Amino acid sequence: MSIFKGAGVAIITPFREDGGINYTEFDKLTEFQIQNGTDAIIVAGTSGEASTLTHGEHLNLIRHCVRTVAGRVPVIAGTGSNCTETAVKLSVEAERAGADGVLLVSPYYNKATQNGLYQHFKTVAEAIQIPILLYNIPSRAGCNIQPETIVRLCREVENIVGVKDAGGDISQTAKLLALAEGEVDVYSGNDDQIVPVLSLGGKGVISVLSNVIPRQTHDICQLYFEEKTAESAALQLQSMKLIEALFCEVNPIPVKSALNLMGFAAGIPRMPLTELEEVNKRKLEQAMKAYGILG
Repeated sequence: MSIFKGAGVAIITPFREDGGINYTEFDKLTEFQIQNGTDAIIVAGTSGEASTLTHGEHLNLIRHCVRTVAGRVPVIAGTGSNCTETAVKLSVEAERAGADGVLLVSPYYNKATQNGLYQHFKTVAEAIQIPILLYNIPSRAGCNIQPETIVRLCREVENIVGVKDAGGDISQTAKLLALAEGEVDVYSGNDDQIVPVLSLGGKGVISVLSNVIPRQTHDICQLYFEEKTAESAALQLQSMKLIEALFCEVNPIPVKSALNLMGFAAGIPRMPLTELEEVNKRKLEQAMKAYGILG
């Protein structure tokens, strides 16, 4: 049973001017998502700047998100770490908080072997009972979870059910889905590849784009599921310039700027990330105006 089907938002973490988490604004962003059809909330992931949250902030944010969402859509908590013990502790606490699942990024910096990745994810999975999505993002983590390893984990470990595939290699995605034979829930981790991944048998997307246009991102998936593939593809293509602008600097720098332009108080990223450069801010504004988000 899939944790969700469709478009889940990789929600940002808004910060106050003093640098703390702005929970009031987080609630506004959460309501904006739910009211516009988001199929799941993915909290404390890459877009949520989990890497610069303290463990206390990280867990408080997950608990707060679960309370705010109140069962209206699934909440998937980012609990990955390059330290297996830390990933276990975060995942156990996320389960206690009521999260519907966890998202485990591959251990970054360590550059584990495929056997090491298998043992890492298996160890975390054995500590909890809720479903797990792996998160394969070689460009950030420095290692690639090979399709064979993903399939092995999903077949041999009961509560590992799928993967957020942010590798960007559609050939590897096709190989994964061919090997999986329906036993792995695959979600695109790249907003410019939603329809291609769905066409291969994917379940949806874990999306940065959805922070800004949740209804349209949901509709890309829903139209595809309704076999309205031309309409789905048209929405995907219509969003390409906006997607490009949202990744003109490393995520989540541009998307936080976009939300600020929309009137939300997303704040600025935590160091070492910085505010969007002016030349890129103009590019982002132009893309948002062209899409009709800004007047």
